[in-house]
Amino acid sequence: MSLPQLGRLCLLAHPPRGILGLTLLLLPLLLPFWAGAHCPCQDPALCQPITDHPDFEVFVFHVGNKTWKFYDWSQITTVVIFGKYDPELMCYAHSHGARVVLKGDAPIMDITDPTFRASWIAQKVKLAKIQYMDGINIDIEQDVNCLSTEYYALTTLVKETADSFHREIEGSQVTFDVSWSPKSKNRCYNYTGIADACDFLFVMSYDERSLALSECIAAANAPYKETLTGYDDYIKIGINPKKLVMGIPWYGYDYTCLNLMEDSAGYFHQVWYDNPQSISLKAAYIQKHGLRGIGMWHANCLDYSGDALAKQQTEEMWKVLKPKL
Repeated sequence: MSLPQLGRLCLLAHPPRGILGLTLLLLPLLLPFWAGAHCPCQDPALCQPITDHPDFEVFVFHVGNKTWKFYDWSQITTVVIFGKYDPELMCYAHSHGARVVLKGDAPIMDITDPTFRASWIAQKVKLAKIQYMDGINIDIEQDVNCLSTEYYALTTLVKETADSFHREIEGSQVTFDVSWSPKSKNRCYNYTGIADACDFLFVMSYDERSLALSECIAAANAPYKETLTGYDDYIKIGINPKKLVMGIPWYGYDYTCLNLMEDSAGYFHQVWYDNPQSISLKAAYIQKHGLRGIGMWHANCLDYSGDALAKQQTEEMWKVLKPKL
């Protein structure tokens, strides 16, 4: 079969239509030493770091714009900023007890240098303090050979980053993004060492289609069996389930069939995506095996336009994240 052409799409019910002076007081006894008159929040107390650690994580990736105003903040525990920093978002998240953390990335070859690591970490800690943030999500998705210099350096980077953030910012959180399976041939990471070094791992259980594993034809982005096998494998190598947050895709793929022609442009399509039903099946594994929580790439993908159908579908996608008691 010829390989299909595909396009990535977010789960929108309709095409996107466009997303929708108080003098600050110095509170030196209440705020961290780096806070003060520069706090962007109307209530300066909101510039204090979040120190509570919830029993269940709802880990949200945000890539920009103001859609965050429509998120279900009754559930969110952490927001990772992959887009432009928004002080209004930070203030709002803190008002709901949710952490706001940086994205951290670096060339894998550079982190073998201790001087580079120290400088990189110092810059990230300084930025987090200036922006009143609560930690960092390390997203280094690069190939590493087993037992190589980079293999050991990556683990060291995570440990040094966690030690520094935990020392400098009270209650801060350091996490690391990993592939859907620890058996990745190209990303040979010290998964157990990294898990021990940081607060938890965010498992990117999506984009599981790969020519390295099978013929890459139209199919599920995050198939049920393969997804859960990945978590079984992480637990088998000795990682505590409480160190694992399940990542789910809030986007899908539109495959254009190459050998069939039918739509207005003359093509058949296959569209694969997760919906509340498929997510609920995966979420059941979280409770059964005691995982740390759930999260998604990425929260902006839903339709927050206010359309009645879109509103219903969006609410269902958020609702399914709640652990069933």
